Amino acid sequence: MKYTSTLLAVRSREESIRFYREVLGLEVIQDFGANVTLSGGIALQTLESWQEFIGGKEVQLQGNAMELYFEEDDMDGFVKRLEGLKISYVHPLLEHRWGQRVVRFYDPNGHIIEVGENMTQVVRRFARSGMTEEQIARRMDVSLAYVQECLG
Repeated sequence: MKYTSTLLAVRSREESIRFYREVLGLEVIQDFGANVTLSGGIALQTLESWQEFIGGKEVQLQGNAMELYFEEDDMDGFVKRLEGLKISYVHPLLEHRWGQRVVRFYDPNGHIIEVGENMTQVVRRFARSGMTEEQIARRMDVSLAYVQECLG
């Protein structure tokens, strides 16, 4: 068996494609009409067809029970780019206790998207600030070997 993608039910196929292209830079790699596959392994399924597949059961969007997680090398640039877009935030940019900066927001259908700073970039940011490798490992709760690997 092989995992191939995550499928999201969407109200508007075109609005969702536009959102994932503009905000996250994903592109359509397969178009099957009611279903499109985006780069990165995300599939978008029209709400009507998804409801048919699950026997007419109600589909509840914006359940806050899962998220799609992305990592970004240039977190400051990404957050700046979001400022020019109409985004409904779960929360603005924040820094988790281990030092990773993240932002969470909703796609047009209420699915949570998290964009987090690439962990290697977190290590490098701490190193640039003058922290030792040992301090970074303690701050991030990771092994010294992981820190050293990130620093090359």
